Amino acid sequence: MKTWSRASQDSFRIEYDTFGELKVPSDKYYGAQTVRSTLNFKIGGVTERMPIPVIKAFGIFKRAAAEVNQDYGLDPKIAGAIVKAADEVISGKLNDHFPLVVWQTGSGTQTNMNVNEVISNRAIEILGGKLGSKDPVHPNDHVNKSQSSNDSFPTAMHIAAATEVHEVLLPGLQKLHDALDAKAKEFAQIIKIGRTHTQDAVPLTLGQEFSAYVQQMKYGMARIKAAMPRVYELAAGGTAVGTGLNTRIGFAEKVAAKVAALTGLPFVTAPNKFEALAAHDALVELSGAMNTVACSLMKIANDIRFLGSGPRSGLGELLLPENEPGSSIMPGKVNPTQCEAVTMVAAQVMGNHVAVTVGGSNGHFELNVFKPLIIKNVLNSARLLGDVSVSFADNCVVGIQANIERINKLMSESLMLVTALNPHIGYDKAAKIAKTAHKNGSTLKETAIELGYLTAEQFDEWVKPKDMLGPK
Repeated sequence: MKTWSRASQDSFRIEYDTFGELKVPSDKYYGAQTVRSTLNFKIGGVTERMPIPVIKAFGIFKRAAAEVNQDYGLDPKIAGAIVKAADEVISGKLNDHFPLVVWQTGSGTQTNMNVNEVISNRAIEILGGKLGSKDPVHPNDHVNKSQSSNDSFPTAMHIAAATEVHEVLLPGLQKLHDALDAKAKEFAQIIKIGRTHTQDAVPLTLGQEFSAYVQQMKYGMARIKAAMPRVYELAAGGTAVGTGLNTRIGFAEKVAAKVAALTGLPFVTAPNKFEALAAHDALVELSGAMNTVACSLMKIANDIRFLGSGPRSGLGELLLPENEPGSSIMPGKVNPTQCEAVTMVAAQVMGNHVAVTVGGSNGHFELNVFKPLIIKNVLNSARLLGDVSVSFADNCVVGIQANIERINKLMSESLMLVTALNPHIGYDKAAKIAKTAHKNGSTLKETAIELGYLTAEQFDEWVKPKDMLGPK
C-alpha cells in the first residue's frame, strides 16, 4: 500500500490503457480509459453526463453477469467482489465516479469501460489489492467477461428505460388519470356549452368534456405498456456483432433471468441479437408512445388553461388553484403555471422524439452508434412526463372548481342551442333564427317567435339543454 499512499499525497496515480499511461485522480475508482474519454470529449460539462439510471442499470447487468460467469467457472472470490462493487453502483454510492458525458462514442463503449473500471477497482479494494493494478480483478477479463460494449450498453439502455417507465412514468400517468376521472365524475351534471373550431357549439356536460381527457390518459398508458414487451428483450449475449463470440451457450438466457430477478421486471433474452445491436426500434417505439402522450397532455393542459382564462376577461368556466404570484409588475395576477409546465414538457418530449427518431433510423450494418443519444432522450421523456403528471394532478387538477354562474351565463347566451330545432323546423329556418338573433342582439326565443317559425311553448319544449346531451 506504499504506492497508494504516495499516490494519495500526489492526488493521482498512474494507470495504463492500450494507448499508454495516464494520471488518474487518486480518490476515484475509474481508470485510464475513463480519463482518456474526459480528455477527448469535453462536450457540455456536468449537465450532459450519462444519466444515472443508465449507470444503475449497468450495475444490475454487471452483477448478473458476474453471477452467471461464476456458474461458468469464474473464481467465486472475484465474482463475489464484483457483485459487492456492483451493488454499490446500483445503490448510487459511487455516482461521483462516473464523469463521462453522453456525447462520446455512439456505442457507449467508454461508459461501459467506466463502469468496468469502477467495479474492478472497487472490487480490488474490497479484496485488499492496489487500485489500478487490475489484479486480482481485471476490468475487461473479469467485469466485462462474456460481454462487449456493443451488447452491454443496449442491455443497460433497456434496463434503464423499463425501470424508469415502471417507477416514474406509469405511476405518474395513473395519478393524473385518476385525478381527471374524479373531476369527470364530480362535474357529471354540470351542463355547459361546447366549442368546436373554438366557436360556440351544442351543449355537453363538463363531465363529458373531462371524460375525453380521462380516455386520453387511459389510452396513453395502454400505448406505453404495449411498447414494453420489446423493451424487455435484452441484447446481452450478442457480444460484438450479435454472434455471441466469447460467450457460453446459455449465458444470454441466464443473464436475462438474473436481471429479471434483480429488477422484478419480465426481462428475457432478445430472440435475435443482430437486431438487438444494430437497431433500437424498441426504444423508438417507446419514444413514439411517449410522444403521443405528450400530444394528449398538450391538449388537456391547453383546454384547462383556456377554460380557466380570466378571471374576468376570459372564458372563466373553470376556477384553477392559485399557487403563486403570477407577475412581477401586475399585483394580484395569478397564472395557470401548472398548465404551462405541462405544455413545456410536452414540447420537450416531442423534440426528444425527433432526436430518438433520427438516432434510431441511423443504425449502420451490425451496430447502431447513436445509443447514448437515444437513451438520454428516452429517459428524459419518461422522467419529465411522469413528474409533470404528478405535479399537474396535485397542484392543479385536484383543486379545479366549476364556475357554475359563468357556465350557465355562457350557455344561455349561445346561439347554437338552435340546433335542437333542426328536426322540427329544418336546418334553413333554424339557421335564419340564429343569424337574425346574432345580428339584432336578441335571444333565440324572441327571434324564433318574431319570425313566426314557432310559438313560445314550442320553443320551451324543444330547446332544453339537458335533452341535448345524447342520442334520443
